[in-house]
Amino acid sequence: MPSVPDKEHRPRHVAIIMDGNGRWASERGLSRLDGHRKGADVVRDITTYARELEISYLTLYSFSVQNWRRPPNEVAGLMELLLEYCHKERDTLMENEICLATIGDLSRLPDLTREALTALIEETADNRKMTLTLAIDYGGREEIVAAVRRLAHDVRQKRVHPDKIDETAIETRLDTALLPDPDLVIRTSGEKRVSNFLLWQIAYAEFVFTDVRWPDFDREHFAKALSEYSGRERRYGATGAQFSATADATEGGEYSVATDATEGGEFVLGDLPDAESLALDKGSGPC
Repeated sequence: MPSVPDKEHRPRHVAIIMDGNGRWASERGLSRLDGHRKGADVVRDITTYARELEISYLTLYSFSVQNWRRPPNEVAGLMELLLEYCHKERDTLMENEICLATIGDLSRLPDLTREALTALIEETADNRKMTLTLAIDYGGREEIVAAVRRLAHDVRQKRVHPDKIDETAIETRLDTALLPDPDLVIRTSGEKRVSNFLLWQIAYAEFVFTDVRWPDFDREHFAKALSEYSGRERRYGATGAQFSATADATEGGEYSVATDATEGGEFVLGDLPDAESLALDKGSGPC
């Protein structure tokens, strides 16, 4: 088992593109649904391990908008697996004090699946140790389009002046408004693309790609990804020298960026409905 970096050097938010269930099954002469079922077991193990490591946020790309294009029997099987997950994982989430949240559009899910998911979200809402977010019927482009539509509506209603539109105006209208941006994105199964996942939020995330299929991904692979992350230098557009100087000058070695475009170097929020409170709460999680 690779050594796990100390808590100070671990990511606060890990997002995972869980890829390779179908290929794993095909390589073993099994059905794709068998691969998804094995992948669900890995979700449980990695979630509990992340909780043990005191990682605050874990986001899993569970079902994309584009996944509706898959064969109907596979989609139906995935919806059934999600229903099973809600029933089987309730005790695990409660015992580990994990809050369940979702991003995406749940309206197209089968009624039983949506109701079970909603009930579990409500039941775990007071858990505070970790937030597990499932991206279901989710797409990054679709999320941004929906946020822009909300913003356009507020402009039309004269709640927001066009000159006041800034990053916060978009960010507070995303599904992830109360989540911190991911620090680390892991993708399994050898593909090296983001596949429409958290397009806005991963602007400064670190990426780890592994050839391991998701059903074979275990604690050792997760620990290895964390170790690789801890060796990265996150400069946020600055040079290495600037980063080092700023890190040395700030308490706890955290990097901060001042904005020269605003008076006093402070970022000024636009005149947005609840934007300031949402911005201040970002990273507090939806739970």
